[in-house]
Amino acid sequence: MKRITAILFCVILMFTATACGAKNKSKINIVTTIFPVYDWVREIAGDNENVEITMLINSGADLHSFQPTTDDIINLTTCDVFVYVGGESDEWAKDALKEKQNDDMVIINLMDALEDGKKEEEIKEGMESEEEGEEGDDEPEYDEHIWLSLKNAKLLCGAICDGLSKADKKNADSYRKNADAYIEKLAGLDSEYEQAVSAAKNKTLVFGDRFPFRYLTDDYGIDYYAAFAGCSAESEASFKTVIFLSGKLDSLQLKYIMKTEGSMNDIASSVIENSKSKNAGILTLDSMQSVTAEQVKDGATYLSICKKNLEVLKKALN
Repeated sequence: MKRITAILFCVILMFTATACGAKNKSKINIVTTIFPVYDWVREIAGDNENVEITMLINSGADLHSFQPTTDDIINLTTCDVFVYVGGESDEWAKDALKEKQNDDMVIINLMDALEDGKKEEEIKEGMESEEEGEEGDDEPEYDEHIWLSLKNAKLLCGAICDGLSKADKKNADSYRKNADAYIEKLAGLDSEYEQAVSAAKNKTLVFGDRFPFRYLTDDYGIDYYAAFAGCSAESEASFKTVIFLSGKLDSLQLKYIMKTEGSMNDIASSVIENSKSKNAGILTLDSMQSVTAEQVKDGATYLSICKKNLEVLKKALN
């Protein structure tokens, strides 16, 4: 769990006055954490020149290992609207918010907005289990990869729209119009996913990697096996896990094994080498946890990546 130190908070206080003076206070300053959240806000804000949107995690750093800079903390604590996932990887943000300089800040915690829709982390058969937490810690651990469900995205964009409208009432109608149009696009792509999975020959995926796609697979009734849970810090699978996944590849007669973007092929390749056929291919699903500012500049959007993932799924499930 990442904690912002007392020393860093002292630095924040030293620079707050300068930061506040530097901000364009004629605009609504919106700070987001990861790319999907940033892109949703961008779609809902539309061409409104009254907003300035910042994506904090934009250098390719993984959500689970991100370390905020002093500038990141200053941006967060002085903004007008802060939108974040609110999972375990965002503990640093929750700590920073205790020192916020803007008492009128609108804070949108998307895990809270999802309410009963969030799911506890799941350890499936054959998966490497994490070490148990501290004794007496009975708090449930929720899977924070909520953005990978198009159904969730529709609900969460509604929550973002409500938050932006609260912070900028005079443009509330514009935000609602943009949100409604975007939610309609999300619904259309959701239907494409449903049709594709319904027509698929196979309904199971094998991941030689972490598995952050539970919300996606649950949406469409896809089963899965994986080396690690979505938030696992592990990168080396035991021989037992490799053999288990190889057995699933064989028994299900799968043509492909899956991995997430940015990870090496080591585990997936080992699973293939230990399978009977030894000729399965490797496909990559993008979890959107480490999209860079450069990719955004080149035109990456939440919908475009979801569409690419759909094409990958079609190939994997047939």
